[in-house]
Amino acid sequence: MTHDDPDQPSPPHIGPIADATANTTAHPSPSVANSAAPGTTVADAPKHLRRIRSFVTRAGRLSIAQKRALDALGPQFKLDYRAAALDWPATFGRTAPRILEIGFGMGATTSEIAERRPGDDFLGIEVHEPGVGALLKLIGDKQLGNIRVIQHDAVEVVEHMLPEASLDGVHVYFPDPWHKARHHKRRLIQPPFVRLLASRLRPGAYLHLATDWQNYAEQMLEVLSAEPTLANTSTAPDGYAPRPAYRPVTKFEQRGLRLGHGVWDLVFTKV
Repeated sequence: MTHDDPDQPSPPHIGPIADATANTTAHPSPSVANSAAPGTTVADAPKHLRRIRSFVTRAGRLSIAQKRALDALGPQFKLDYRAAALDWPATFGRTAPRILEIGFGMGATTSEIAERRPGDDFLGIEVHEPGVGALLKLIGDKQLGNIRVIQHDAVEVVEHMLPEASLDGVHVYFPDPWHKARHHKRRLIQPPFVRLLASRLRPGAYLHLATDWQNYAEQMLEVLSAEPTLANTSTAPDGYAPRPAYRPVTKFEQRGLRLGHGVWDLVFTKV
């Protein structure tokens, strides 16, 4: 695919937003509500996706900088949810590889990857407004033109805005582990949702997951390995992949590594 087309419009000018104290979260909740919004239909979704919510809506306070970013950059970089296929070339002003990130938290990792990979276009989904504001601020600070943001339920976005075989990659980093056994049903990485994500990947496209909970890593590996349209890229005996160079190590992750906590990456491709 063409990454830079001289006949296509250049990304618009992006200006930085004044700094302010940002909210932080150790485990950003994945942006998935597994139930239909009023007036929408998800009859084709597995029942699991319609019943179980894998995140808890938080009423976090916006910082001044996040509010400024939402007001100044939201109209340009924040997309409305629509039950219609997203026109990527019109949205980004070019044709480029398409990467989806689910549950970007405060956006630091998303912005850094987008900065490292200017030839790719990134669509980030997050339900929590402070995180959306934080990522918009980073877009302005770093002058990034290759990110768009949707504040909505990821299941509905994937089902209704992303057609089959339309993505070149999907990132899901450190989703809420729901560590108590009775809450494992709320975990994002379950067979129905992985099947849905796999259907949106082009042949050869990748699904990259990361977690710092061993039990969740084991579940992720089991679920992804059972999906017949995905193949593990790892040749290691345990099935886990080395951290790809494009995924930065977060401050939270660095602290965990210093304390001896493990981090597991899984990279599968669409066959």
